[in-house]
Amino acid sequence: MERTEFRDLATPEEAREAIRSLALEGGVDRVSLSSARGRVLLARIDGDIDVPGFDRASLDGYALRARDTFGATEGDPARLEVVGEVRAGEKPDVTLEAGEAVEISTGAVMPAGADAMVPVERTDRTGPESADRANDGSASNNAASDEAVLVRTAVTPGDNVMFAGADVAAGERALGPGTRLTPREIGLLSALGVDEVPVRSKPRVGIVSTGDELVRPGETVDSDRGEIYDVNSYTIAAGVEDAGGEAVLYPHAGDDRDELERVLREAAAECDLVLSSGSTSAGAVDVVHRVIDEQGELLIHGVSVKPGKPMLVGRLERSAYVGLPGYPVSAMMVFRTFVAPAIREAAGHPEPASATLEGRMAVEERYEEGRLRLLPVGVVTDGDGASDGGGESDGNGDGDGGENGNTTDDLLVYPVDKGSGATTSLADADGVVEVHPDTAYLSAGERVTVRLFSPDIRPPTLLGVGEDDPTLNRALDRLDRPRYLSVGTRPALRRLREGVPDVAVAAGSLEADHRVPEEATVLAEWRREWGLVVPPGNPAEIEGLADLVDRDLRFVNRTPDSGLRTDLEAALDELADARGLERRAVTDAINGFDLGLRAHESPARTVLSGDADVGLGLQATADHLECGFVSLGEQDVRLLANPDRAEKASVRALERAIEETVSSDGCRRPQ
Repeated sequence: MERTEFRDLATPEEAREAIRSLALEGGVDRVSLSSARGRVLLARIDGDIDVPGFDRASLDGYALRARDTFGATEGDPARLEVVGEVRAGEKPDVTLEAGEAVEISTGAVMPAGADAMVPVERTDRTGPESADRANDGSASNNAASDEAVLVRTAVTPGDNVMFAGADVAAGERALGPGTRLTPREIGLLSALGVDEVPVRSKPRVGIVSTGDELVRPGETVDSDRGEIYDVNSYTIAAGVEDAGGEAVLYPHAGDDRDELERVLREAAAECDLVLSSGSTSAGAVDVVHRVIDEQGELLIHGVSVKPGKPMLVGRLERSAYVGLPGYPVSAMMVFRTFVAPAIREAAGHPEPASATLEGRMAVEERYEEGRLRLLPVGVVTDGDGASDGGGESDGNGDGDGGENGNTTDDLLVYPVDKGSGATTSLADADGVVEVHPDTAYLSAGERVTVRLFSPDIRPPTLLGVGEDDPTLNRALDRLDRPRYLSVGTRPALRRLREGVPDVAVAAGSLEADHRVPEEATVLAEWRREWGLVVPPGNPAEIEGLADLVDRDLRFVNRTPDSGLRTDLEAALDELADARGLERRAVTDAINGFDLGLRAHESPARTVLSGDADVGLGLQATADHLECGFVSLGEQDVRLLANPDRAEKASVRALERAIEETVSSDGCRRPQ
């Protein structure tokens, strides 16, 4: 595949000057999903689908079996036969066997048999050689292939792969009642397939999303083909409205050169500014820069900023043109930093005073110097533990606490970054901190300026992290503007030690593990039944963990950060001891043990789909989804408070809500 190189990277100031030189003027139109902006949710929204709905490659390179790379080095690479190619938006038509690899593009569906991928930078493509193949000599999908790849590094299962549900997991709490919808929530709603977005004001801005894998919200995605909902179109449209522009949404253009050029020309003829997202980098299928360069004037291709390096600036027809990155977080941050100021200037709208605030960094954040860094961050009120007046929701989303007059001492700023491809980084973050290229790190406690994604954003009254738990989700519904990050028990306790969240929710046997800060306050405790989720009726007649070890069953685990995974490993230790074995001998016998899913419902949904025989989960989940269940015991769950914020009003409100929810659910309490 032919690839082009980036031109000399422009500085951030050169990019701003190029956009200012485009002399924007405006027009008026409306699009669907932006009608939700400024509305307040009346009920919790949970994810109905996994996002992504398939295991996808995180980089350009080669999908392969990790075991085929064990021991590979720069000097002694593993040689694998290349048996096919998968691009984003295509359904793989090959199953990997030992010693084989498939060339794969960023965002493409991982083919069957592959459990990892290696970036193209760590490989060399080669033709047939007489050297021994780096595999066990098993049959090939394509014995006549004359192409091979030399892999110069070893990878482990899961490396460079974003698994299904890693971004938004089906059944996960997405947005709570009382949430005021702003551009960050619009992005999340887009990923979940919600439509209706109005935009208003001028100048007139045309928005074009590219990529064969994109589907408009409201339509049906085919995850087997690697399709995903188009997030950027509606997210950027909401940003245009915030900036005082009127957005015009154009049909999804795909990756076809002729169709892409047609859509861009149509937008350029009708609008003052055209914004596209995706297809701006130097990859073989990224063609927008070629269209602008040949049919218009390409002023800038590549900016020294992270994320956002592939940014384009130019002219097409009578219209100004800016190309944004394809990943939603990158696109929104580049738009907020470079494009929104130009739209506001053209519309005569000054930067709202409420769109910028000051705060203190919660933790130290280090960087590679050399490029302007756009850091997505969240903000929580009263980082120093002062009372915020926050309480239970009053039904209108306003709660009891004030939202004005926040000072540097009132606000705590923390990084929120799951990667550029993760849509929930938009929903979990409030804005952007710009870090100068010469800055090596931001220290904990350092004052920073946060440029909010929208002036409508109100910092959450409470920040919680930890386990994804049904009882907790119902308690959070009772609060005004809580933010809860489902990161699992281990990361939650680490963040609690760092002093970032107000509360952490931890599950499992923690007494023997000294990860819990000694000064942490236990506000509430409850128990939940955990075990193996099986299809309705338990057709395989699974009785316990021994069946996973002794029988050929497809198992779906949780990630190592989960409290369920911790208790499962403890139970397997007991089984191994009883058999006189090492734990690894037991886990190696379980098909699927090493690859886990993040959210508590994901294994159960995988079992229901027929893609697994048994999954790790909760009794409550099995009951909710009408699955079978094999109990392995009860697990303690604890609500732990940051000692500096145990008296914060919203923390106490959560404590009361947990107590009421536990009582109404009839949950057992630890003895």
